[in-house]
Amino acid sequence: MASNKRSDKRARELAKIHIAKKALCMDDEAYRALIARVGGKYSSADLSALGRAKVLEEMKRLGFEQRKGHPGRPHNIDSNPQLQKIEALLAEAKRPWKYADAIARRMFEKDRLAFCSAHELGAVIGALVKDAERHGRRTG
Repeated sequence: MASNKRSDKRARELAKIHIAKKALCMDDEAYRALIARVGGKYSSADLSALGRAKVLEEMKRLGFEQRKGHPGRPHNIDSNPQLQKIEALLAEAKRPWKYADAIARRMFEKDRLAFCSAHELGAVIGALVKDAERHGRRTG
């Protein structure tokens, strides 16, 4: 069991390294040079836990910022009660933010929920409430 947790952590760290590589727009040569300089290896797969941590720290120093939260979650959610209601309805339905974006696209031809007016957000809430009632989920 413990080795399974270690391999899961290793896989997450390796994935994060590759995400950082892509976010920093590093070509293969620059990436391998960084791995060799910081971790002493040619491939991230060969890095120890300490080596992976050092490489991730260096990538953060170079400007990589790990996104937090759920993908597509609006940045102004803390100041907008309508977005908070939408988040609660999505969580209850176990649906991603993309689902609400799709509703906004279908109803108002807006690419993202973030581009909706207060009136349009109210209509999206209405659609999510009707969906919740149809499927027997909580709405409030």
